[in-house]
Amino acid sequence: MKRLLPLVLLGLLACGLLPTPRSAPAPTATATLAPTAPAPDAALGSAKNPLILALAPSARPEPDVINAGNVLKSQLEKSTGYKIIIVAPPSESELVKAFADGNAHIGVLSPFAYLMVSNAGNAEAAFARQREGGIFYGAQFIVQSEAGFTSYFDSIKNENTADASVALAQFRDKKPCWTDEFSPSGYVVPLGFLGEANVKTLEPAFVSGHPTVVRAVYARGICDFGATYIDARNYPGLEDEFPDVMKKVTVVWRIPPIIPYETLVFAHGMTIDMRRALERAFVDAISTPQGKSAMQVLYGFDAMQIVQDGQYDEFRKAVKVSGLKLGDLVK
Repeated sequence: MKRLLPLVLLGLLACGLLPTPRSAPAPTATATLAPTAPAPDAALGSAKNPLILALAPSARPEPDVINAGNVLKSQLEKSTGYKIIIVAPPSESELVKAFADGNAHIGVLSPFAYLMVSNAGNAEAAFARQREGGIFYGAQFIVQSEAGFTSYFDSIKNENTADASVALAQFRDKKPCWTDEFSPSGYVVPLGFLGEANVKTLEPAFVSGHPTVVRAVYARGICDFGATYIDARNYPGLEDEFPDVMKKVTVVWRIPPIIPYETLVFAHGMTIDMRRALERAFVDAISTPQGKSAMQVLYGFDAMQIVQDGQYDEFRKAVKVSGLKLGDLVK
């Protein structure tokens, strides 16, 4: 735990939650402010070897985040009987390293960071963030309706009418508009589907944002096609800007809902009893006003579902086929 412990103390001091000493403290003055290295033979979850709960990555956690972390920590401790401490990793890449080094046992990760810890065998999915009733979402390929492309998506039935290999072949040697280099739905997963269909495109344009992709496709001249989440054409204000956007920008094909939202993970190696106790504790916590508020402040979770790693297989495949390195997709 050596790497993250100083960050915890600095984060608490920076937020004003701990007093800044006026003179050099005694050697043991900070003993109760941050844990020491665990005893080699102490059971995980005991006072001498506590579970480590990671806050969302931040170089300077806000006071309300620290408070929410303490609320969640207290509820989990009360439900499970385990001793838990909180840490504040400065970045998600550091959080990924923390799971590898045993410096984190519970935390929430973005889709690409989850694949990193899962592929390395350092953590396992426990809960997936739920939004609008689902824990996965899709993406879509869009074109300007007068650009000469064929749509293989039936908007009435809300389903594709051909396989990706057929629908996406028309993008060979065409120029795409991507959102940004870290977007699952606006770049990475669509790139993977193009790769799976053996479709090579021209050098892309990264235009920063899903609504901007829609604007670029609408205007033409910037790119031949683009990719966005479903359905970025309905982004607030776009129809005011372009009243005919739904007619002028056509969906060619939709990627099914395989892209996860954030994932709450447990470190690999926990006993089944510990994992089940923590699962029950999180379900109980988010069912209370205080616990739900804490989860919202800490991780943006309003609701969540239990999830298994196998449910990420299609997403994992698309990312792999994209040819991009996972390490380059995690900040």
